[in-house]
Amino acid sequence: MGANCVVGNSVELKNVILFDHVQTPHYNYVGDSILGYYSHMGAGSITSNVKSDKKLVIVHNGTEHIETGVKKFGAMLGDYVEVGCNAVCNPGTIIGRHSNVYPTSCVRGVVPENSIFRDNGEIREKRD
Repeated sequence: MGANCVVGNSVELKNVILFDHVQTPHYNYVGDSILGYYSHMGAGSITSNVKSDKKLVIVHNGTEHIETGVKKFGAMLGDYVEVGCNAVCNPGTIIGRHSNVYPTSCVRGVVPENSIFRDNGEIREKRD
């Protein structure tokens, strides 16, 4: 665990790497995942680390499918990622740095950096 991380009430961490200043403040499950520098998980958000069919996790990036070779693989959050309250990052989710995930979203696959992921699966580029 990195320096100055916040791990709050009722948070479960399992096989994770937390870079400096990560916040998992309350009611989070983070399993088999990597959370980048200054990333933040809103209340109740989780990284799901096992597929319901128990098969090996595959990372989906458009038409590209990357086999991980493992049954347990949660999410990789880039630096400065904000995950909204009660969002679920499905197994094999990768969120690029400086991206935001709307509350109650169900994220799957790769979200490019500097993006906003909305709860209907829509991804938009952030604008300054």
